Amino acid sequence: MRRDPAKLAGREFDLLVVGGGIYGAWTAYDAALRGLRVAIVEQGDWASGTSCASSKLIHGGLRYLETYDFKLVRKALRERQLLLKNAPHRVWPLRFGVPVYEDSRVGMLQLKAGLVLYDLLAGFPGVAMAHRRFNRAAFARNFSFLKEDGMKGGFTYGDAQTDDARLVLELISGAMEIGAVCVNYCRVTGIQETDGKVSGATVEDLLDHSIVQVAARQTVYTAGQWMAANKPTSEWCRLSKGTHLVMPALPGEEAVLLTAKSDGRVFFIIPWYGMTLLGTTDSDYRGDADHVTVDPNEIAYLLGEANNYLNTAWTEQDVVGSYAGVRVMKRSDAASPSAVSRDWELKSAGNGVHYSIGGKLTSAREDAKVIVDAVCNELGITSKCATVNRPFPWAPNNLPEWQAQSISRAEKLGIDSESVHWLMRRHGKRVDEVFHIIDLLPAMAERITPTLPFIFADLILCARDEMAIHLNDLLRRRMPLLILAKMNEAELQHVAKVVAKAMGLSERDIAREVRACLE
Repeated sequence: MRRDPAKLAGREFDLLVVGGGIYGAWTAYDAALRGLRVAIVEQGDWASGTSCASSKLIHGGLRYLETYDFKLVRKALRERQLLLKNAPHRVWPLRFGVPVYEDSRVGMLQLKAGLVLYDLLAGFPGVAMAHRRFNRAAFARNFSFLKEDGMKGGFTYGDAQTDDARLVLELISGAMEIGAVCVNYCRVTGIQETDGKVSGATVEDLLDHSIVQVAARQTVYTAGQWMAANKPTSEWCRLSKGTHLVMPALPGEEAVLLTAKSDGRVFFIIPWYGMTLLGTTDSDYRGDADHVTVDPNEIAYLLGEANNYLNTAWTEQDVVGSYAGVRVMKRSDAASPSAVSRDWELKSAGNGVHYSIGGKLTSAREDAKVIVDAVCNELGITSKCATVNRPFPWAPNNLPEWQAQSISRAEKLGIDSESVHWLMRRHGKRVDEVFHIIDLLPAMAERITPTLPFIFADLILCARDEMAIHLNDLLRRRMPLLILAKMNEAELQHVAKVVAKAMGLSERDIAREVRACLE
């Protein structure tokens, strides 16, 4: 992946996509597969908005059954199954436990009915994903970190997990491989019109501040939270802020779905990269789209609700990291953001510009299909969506054989088993490139920090080949070290020096980039 803004000039594109999150990435990839001439620009880094601040789940949304949003759940479950098939390295199964206590808002019978319906809407996807019921003793044994007092029993059910930022990155990489021009750190500053219809955009390269006129027959905005600041899109959007905390690891490899005692909201405790994600909050957001921060009251809320269930209470000193994101939802008069549908819609302005409103990480592929269908209809192009049964760009051909070969080679190179497990999920078939780096530099098989399954060779590959402009891009989205570990200045300087050559960083650059990460 090489950043080349010069490719934006001197040609006409069929489609310009504005916004490089999950919706923009799927739209660009889908359109490029159909043969369209595609450009996508992102004012920050790929997935630097909401698409790197999710719960990292590919799921149907069990809680949406309570609001009778069966259509959304069925759609998301269908997409979950599709992603598990097309991207087994990128999307993997994750089971959830749901305890039922004497004072639980939802009892055993009601939860059983909901889980049966969840399996039904998923098309009864097999034993691995189907729900199971446990008595009190068995459930408490499986989830030993939960309080047993008052527990009546519980259930487990199947959903899936991903690394959201790398999901976006792989789609951008795939779009580039088939001819799309993809440039991060480029901001659209104005729309060009001819006879009242969109004909392109003025784009500023935020690295050198050069200006280019991008000619495009169609334009789609997939800019997420930034669309809420301008008309007409502000009239279509409602913003909700979600905060997650990174906590120490808990026993087991399954997640837990819990209900907040203070307000009845659902929240999750999820294993991720050997740590634990706790989230999320759900509150209306009217702040600055460029500076979404974690508030102390949100930390207190999540810790307090989790501690209602945990045997050993978490404190603020246990918080390793945190992040907040802003979801875009369709305009609604519902009192609480939790009651607003997560479904998606496509809006079009009088000048022909299309706007993607709402949606979910899980169902973005299907929604992007609708976007590109609309674009093709306007252009008089009849090509069909090609993403339904297509393996992901980095997906291995034969998963079991590839896994066995990769593990064997990693052992010979001295990579620990947990790190190679995550290497395969992070890079898919590109993991051979990590191995090649270690062939040349054996010391790069070492972990960056002892507690996390990341090695230096992985970091070098990301720095060299994944369009990371700043150290923060590398350590937040290419590899989420900044939220999974408390890195001090000396550790950041060491990492920066390791990747300096690959990223073209001078000593002055290193000092600036380290300072930005610390801030």
